[in-house]
Amino acid sequence: MQIFSYSTLLAVLLIFTSLSNHVKAEKSWPNNDKVAISISYDDALPSQLDNALPALNKHNFKASFYVVPLSETFKNRLSEWAQLAKTGHELGNHTLFHACKKSKPNRNWVPSHNNLDDRRVLSMVDEITVANTLLMAVDGQSIRTLTPPCGDKSAKDGDYIEAVKDQFIGIKGSEDPNFARLIAPNNISAQQIITYIEKQPKNIKLINVLFHGIGGDHLAITTAEHSKLLDYLQANKDKYWVDTYRNIMLAIPKN
Repeated sequence: MQIFSYSTLLAVLLIFTSLSNHVKAEKSWPNNDKVAISISYDDALPSQLDNALPALNKHNFKASFYVVPLSETFKNRLSEWAQLAKTGHELGNHTLFHACKKSKPNRNWVPSHNNLDDRRVLSMVDEITVANTLLMAVDGQSIRTLTPPCGDKSAKDGDYIEAVKDQFIGIKGSEDPNFARLIAPNNISAQQIITYIEKQPKNIKLINVLFHGIGGDHLAITTAEHSKLLDYLQANKDKYWVDTYRNIMLAIPKN
């Protein structure tokens, strides 16, 4: 009779447990195991209201808009942002002042007074808390997500994202890299974005597509290429689940 060693039995048990947990996770993933696509737009730019929003509405897709309250477009078109949120799109926190690290390459555009290298964690906590309060006054939502400006997370005295994470159900760019990916298109084609999406391994369940300008403003792609991406996602609804980042974070299984 074959007698297995204790170490062999333990290894088998660990493998079985891992497979069992994997099966449970797969079964509990929402929307029939489709890959979640979070389309988002940073900085509250005019082209987002003028070009991106009509295209999204045409396809009946809901997206996330990470606004900067100091933006002229946010201040001057506040009723449009409020209506956007009322129809199911998300207003996300992008901080109050959009501070970025001036010390990084090609950051000459960052004003000295808004240099994250000189900001302290507690200052960023206050700023983000105020931004949440302001956004709640606009859309009435208490559950919020955050996208850090420029993807920067460290202030002068530490990681400010760690200090504010309890205020949010999700922080874009901070997900487990074995679960999520992020692409920030800039002057590229829809096909390049589609290729990026299609080449992701099977363990990737969330793909963040983070835009800025659409047919104008900065870090832009053309309206035509933006529409081609939306056409592709609509034609492949059997594979992709397009929704706001907040809705995705609310729906995904928690550990």
